Amino acid sequence: MNRNNTNWLIFIIVLLALALWVDFSKEISVTNPFTDTPLITRNVEARLGLDLRGGLQTLLEADLPETATIASGELEVTRQILESRANGLGVSEVVMQTAGERRIVAEFPGVSNPEEVVASLQQTGLLEFVDMGTSPAAEGSVIQTDFGQDTSSQTATPTATPTEAPTDQPPATSYHTVMTGSDLVDAFVSTDQTGRPAVSFTLSPEGAVIFSEYTSSHKNQYLGIVLDKTLISAPVVNDPITDGSGIIQGSFTAAEANQLAIQLRYGSLPVPIKVVESRTVGATLGEESVRRSLMAGVIGLTVVILFMLLYYRLPGFIADLALISYAILALALFKLIPVVLTLPGIAGFILSIGMAVDANILIFERLKEELRAGRNIRQAIDLGWSRAWPSIRDSNTSTLITCLILYAFGNSFGASMVKGFSVTLALGVGVSLFTAIIVTRTFLHTLLDNVKLTEHPRWFGL
Repeated sequence: MNRNNTNWLIFIIVLLALALWVDFSKEISVTNPFTDTPLITRNVEARLGLDLRGGLQTLLEADLPETATIASGELEVTRQILESRANGLGVSEVVMQTAGERRIVAEFPGVSNPEEVVASLQQTGLLEFVDMGTSPAAEGSVIQTDFGQDTSSQTATPTATPTEAPTDQPPATSYHTVMTGSDLVDAFVSTDQTGRPAVSFTLSPEGAVIFSEYTSSHKNQYLGIVLDKTLISAPVVNDPITDGSGIIQGSFTAAEANQLAIQLRYGSLPVPIKVVESRTVGATLGEESVRRSLMAGVIGLTVVILFMLLYYRLPGFIADLALISYAILALALFKLIPVVLTLPGIAGFILSIGMAVDANILIFERLKEELRAGRNIRQAIDLGWSRAWPSIRDSNTSTLITCLILYAFGNSFGASMVKGFSVTLALGVGVSLFTAIIVTRTFLHTLLDNVKLTEHPRWFGL
């Protein structure tokens, strides 16, 4: 065995050891040996999709007239903001896809409180800091501000203006908006002086200047903090705030403070949305699907391993080792990316096993042809692989192109099942190419270079 092959063998063994570590772990951690501090901590627990784990599936639509035109890219920005909000709420593995020009399909695997998630997603998150003078409105009341209106004739002193408001709220009043949440850089949960949950925020340089000038000239007056036209807090300006940071205090629970911080952190939605359809998917069907999928995968893998072993003998045994290596590497890759596994996604993975075997079959048939032509083992391996490679390359390339088309189709029409199938199939094809190009060839040279064909022709099915 030459030095180059030895190096590849060492690399493959190390790679498989790392992959097995990932496969059998729910969390991996690497610690600095000198300081005992963790360098890397990563959750690698397998992530199951909605059809396998259960959860919430929601169809969202732009809350605009049918004749309204949505600017290019606005729906995608809305999707990104909604996804960030959902993940901030602790809803992991959320899947959101735009569907057409007006709709977003959202999936929340394992969600325990669908009402809270949907309510948080629908809020626009428009934050306003308004001047309330010396007579603030009551917390929780709906108010009217001059944001977005012609403010040339308005002053900082509020004046009562009749407006339509919910019957359980006092009449709304009109107030001057000092600045909006667009000047916010960050918002996070903290505590006030009494230890109650609050939301701290930092401002951009421009916002810090506006805030500093206002608080310096309005000492002992009330600054209302308004979210979606509802007054959530009205603290008194005791001292000028010039450092560009502040805190929103109110009668918050820890969950309410976290939800508010998320809404402020990720800004308002470019396109208002409404829930068109929402349904809960039970977990019982998912558990049964997982069990049957795993059984199908085990049966399929076993049949393929037996076929390769019986038909190709010793090369077939090597192919089985490469196939097991493929399964180990593919699973580790799915957990590291991470890929949210759905039932179609598992089907794509099982199909990619066939693609991996197909490459080995092409190599071994070429190998047998070279052996029949009188080549020695080393020459037959190299020639068989090089002559099989164009067919392997072309077949896998066509599969990858098909995966790309399926992914684009699924992304355009919100078909998450199609996307899941295409992603796992494409990743599987990529790993199968690695095993065909590197792993199978290395194993062949490692085990067969010193075998004398004339003494053991039946080992090769000749």
